[in-house]
Amino acid sequence: MAFVGREHELSSLGALLGEVAGAGGDAKPGQCLLIRGRRRIGKSSLVEAFVESSGAPSVFFTAAGASAELELAEFGVAVAQSSLPDREVFDDAAPGNWSAAFRQLAGLLPDDRPSVVVIDEVPYLMDRVDAFEGILQRAWDRELSRKPVLLILIGSDISMMEALSSYGRPFHQRGREMVLGPLNPAEVGDMLGLDAASAFDAAMVTGGLPMICAAWRPGADLWDFLGAELTNPVSPLLVSAERSLAAEFPESASAASVLAAIGSGERTFTNIARAAGGISHTTLTRATETLAGKRIVAAEMPIAVTPSKERRYRVTDPYLRFWLTFIRPYLPEIERLRGDLTVERVRKGWTSWRGRTVEPLLRESLARLLPDDRLPSAPAVGSYWTRSNSVEIDVVGADREPVARELLFLGSIKWLERSPFDDHDLLALQRHRAAITDEAVPLLAISRSGVTATGLQATYGPEELITAWRRPSHSGRL
Repeated sequence: MAFVGREHELSSLGALLGEVAGAGGDAKPGQCLLIRGRRRIGKSSLVEAFVESSGAPSVFFTAAGASAELELAEFGVAVAQSSLPDREVFDDAAPGNWSAAFRQLAGLLPDDRPSVVVIDEVPYLMDRVDAFEGILQRAWDRELSRKPVLLILIGSDISMMEALSSYGRPFHQRGREMVLGPLNPAEVGDMLGLDAASAFDAAMVTGGLPMICAAWRPGADLWDFLGAELTNPVSPLLVSAERSLAAEFPESASAASVLAAIGSGERTFTNIARAAGGISHTTLTRATETLAGKRIVAAEMPIAVTPSKERRYRVTDPYLRFWLTFIRPYLPEIERLRGDLTVERVRKGWTSWRGRTVEPLLRESLARLLPDDRLPSAPAVGSYWTRSNSVEIDVVGADREPVARELLFLGSIKWLERSPFDDHDLLALQRHRAAITDEAVPLLAISRSGVTATGLQATYGPEELITAWRRPSHSGRL
C-alpha cells in the first residue's frame, strides 16, 4: 500500500539516517528515535518501508508480549535472519540475557557504514523483562551508540513510550521522539479522491487509519463504502477496533465497559456509571484515568471566564466512536451476512452522530487555520456548556483553558447537507453569548452548506477548513 501522506515522516527518517552517516569520527555517531502512536496507525509499516528503501544493513524485531526468555530467543532469530554482516554469530552462540544480546548485537554492526536496528512494541519488553529500561540505557551508552547505527524504538502504548524518555527514567534524553498520527482529513481526501466535505466524513468513519482507507475505492461515496465493508465480516472496518481494544485492555473489563458507555454517547460521570452497569465511583475514576492515560478518551471542561465543574468525556478517535455506536452492538447480524441492516441503521442515525462527532475535528481545523484576516489565533479552542445544556456554544476561542482571562471569539457549527447557517442560528448564538459575557466577543459560523445570516465576524466552510490540514503539522516532527 502506498504511503499517502507519509512523505514528511519518511523524509525525517532519511535525514536522521543521514546524520548517522555523516557523523564521521564522532565517538558516538549513533542516533535513537522513539516512535509512538495508536495501534494500527501504520507505525511498523512506515518503518518497514523506510528500512527497505534505505538499503542499509538492518534488523527488525517485534516483541509479542511473551515471556522474557521467549522474547530473547525470538530476538536472536530476528538477528540471525537479518541483513547484518556476521549475523550467523547469533546461531553459533545464543546470548543468555538481554545485556549479552545487545552487546553481541553491537559487535555485528558495521563500523564503516550506517545500519538500522528496529525494536517494535517496546512496551511489551518494558513490561516482561526485568529492568529492561536500565539494560537498554547501558547498552546504548556503552556499545550501540558508538556504532553508526539508527536505533528505532516503536510502541503503541503511548503512556509507556512517553514514560520511557521522561525525566528520572534511565533512557531520558537518549532519543528523539516522533508521534505518528492518523492520516488527516486532507490526506484522506487526496487518497480517496473526495471533495472537502466528503473528506471530513471519510476521516471520521475511517479514523484516518491507512488499512481502513485502503479498502475505500477511490471516488466511491460513503454509502458505497459502508455497503461493501459492512457486508464483509473480515473487513478492516469491522476488525481493527476489536483487535486494538483486545490488545489495549486484555484484562480490564471495567475500562472496556466504560469505553463502551462513552462511545454510545454518554458524556457525564453519572450517566457513564449508569450505562456501564452501575459501577462504583472509585472503579469509574480508575477506568477513566486509564482511558485518558492511553489517549483513548478525553476529559474536557467548558472554556469560560468563570470556573465550572461540568466535566464531559468523549472518545478521541472518531472511527472507534463509529465502531462502538454502529458496529460493536450489531456484530452478530453482520456475521450472519445481514450487514444491510447495519447500513440502514447508520443511515438513520448518521446526521445526529456526525453532528456531534465532527465538532472536535472542526475545532482543531479552525485552530490550525488561524490567524487569518478576520480572527486571531487562540491558544485554547474548545466549547462551552452548562449542566442543563440550556447554554451550549460549539466554538470558544480563549487565551487559556479552562478558566480564561479573555474570550477571543465564539462560534456555532451547523454541519448539514441542505441547511445553511441562517438568521435563526445567529440569534441563538447571540443569545448564548449574552449568557456568558457582556463583551462584544466576535462571532463566527462553521457551516457545511453555507451561511445566509449577516453580522458575523467570520464564516468557514469545508473547503477553507480542509486547507488547514495541508500545512506542515507537528505529527511526525523530530
